[in-house]
Amino acid sequence: MPTVTVRYFAQLREQRGCNDEVVAIPDGSNVAQAYAHLFPPSPEGALPVGYAVNHELVRPTHVLVEGDELALIPPVGGG
Repeated sequence: MPTVTVRYFAQLREQRGCNDEVVAIPDGSNVAQAYAHLFPPSPEGALPVGYAVNHELVRPTHVLVEGDELALIPPVGGG
């Protein structure tokens, strides 16, 4: 199983209780699958997030490989 570093922001950081961590993922996992594994959807659904791998925005279907850095970016509110 490859390992990737996952970086959390805003409420995701609060839910996980850390800024980042190294996690093992099944071979061939994409970023959306990794997110669903780390944050299983509630009955109301999953929080929509953006994904960046190695500092580049990617689509949910982007496949992760050993050593990648995955950033999970929740929506930002403001006013």
